[in-house]
Amino acid sequence: MPEKQDEHIVIVGAGTAGCTAAGQLAREGYRISLIEKESKPGGKVNNWYQLFPDRRKSEEVLKYLLGEIDNPLINISLNTDIDSIIKEKKKFLVTTTHGELLPADAILLATGFDLFNPERKEEYGYGIYDDVITSVELEDKFHSGAILTSKGVPPKRVGIVHCVGSRDEKVGNFHCSKVCCVTAVKQAIEIREMLPGTEVFCFYMDMRMFGPYYEELYREAQEKWGVNFIRGKVSEASENIEGRLLIKVEDTLAGRPLKMQVDLLVLMIGIENSLSGKRIAEDLDLKIGINGFFSVLDNHYGNNLSNMEGVFFAGTCTAAMNITDTISHARAAVVEIDSYLKSQKKEVEV
Repeated sequence: MPEKQDEHIVIVGAGTAGCTAAGQLAREGYRISLIEKESKPGGKVNNWYQLFPDRRKSEEVLKYLLGEIDNPLINISLNTDIDSIIKEKKKFLVTTTHGELLPADAILLATGFDLFNPERKEEYGYGIYDDVITSVELEDKFHSGAILTSKGVPPKRVGIVHCVGSRDEKVGNFHCSKVCCVTAVKQAIEIREMLPGTEVFCFYMDMRMFGPYYEELYREAQEKWGVNFIRGKVSEASENIEGRLLIKVEDTLAGRPLKMQVDLLVLMIGIENSLSGKRIAEDLDLKIGINGFFSVLDNHYGNNLSNMEGVFFAGTCTAAMNITDTISHARAAVVEIDSYLKSQKKEVEV
């Protein structure tokens, strides 16, 4: 380990980005205060059963993240949020919700994202019908080892609705959440694997398979697992007299309306900038982009930099991205912070 340095860095958020950056900065000898609002570190990785595209167990990545923050130079505060951040000259004073005062030489915001609340899309019936669930709630069923409806029986037909809360002008989200399509494909395969006799239908606007091996997973879902993909937007979900869900869809490829009964309807909820991130943005007068996430200084060569010197970004607080890209983005933030603090030290010495 390099010689311990005097500089202290506050990292807000102990998800994928925060844990990655904290571990690397600590190995460089910096003292780290890692602030996490939830009761455990690891962020949204804690919610997932398997990860795309290779469907590895999420526990493997979680183990890596927790190993990153196993360092005596990292002090982690759980169930803690930021009350205020004040900048005085080149220094910051961070106050937590527990009243702790943390002087800092640099701030890294790794505040992540919030999941879209599907109750804002009333036409899908979430919160009204028991068998309308979210993609995250489906992951809970995978963890339990049983996919059952509210009646306690395996579904014979499952519908998966893409782009819930993404690319939707009515809810103010114009951005693509990037990971929903491949998550739907992964979950469709997992349903078919656990319930071979169950039909699965994915209703999509466009299949946006951004990453390596995503397209191959999409083909596997069709060719090996028999998942049905229908290009069309679900306009309404209701419950019939038998208690099954009736959905109305416009099949845009066939050019005709479609009605279908399903036993379980899964909503692929998108992602938004976190409320805690937005509060910090107001506190520090940080810019927010048209996508609702933090606005970086330059989209090409400054996407870890904010409009305030000494404040840096890592991960999905800036845009939707997968775990792989989040880790890379966090590692890049470490380089920027290290360069910034070394330049500040040189100025003092001069």
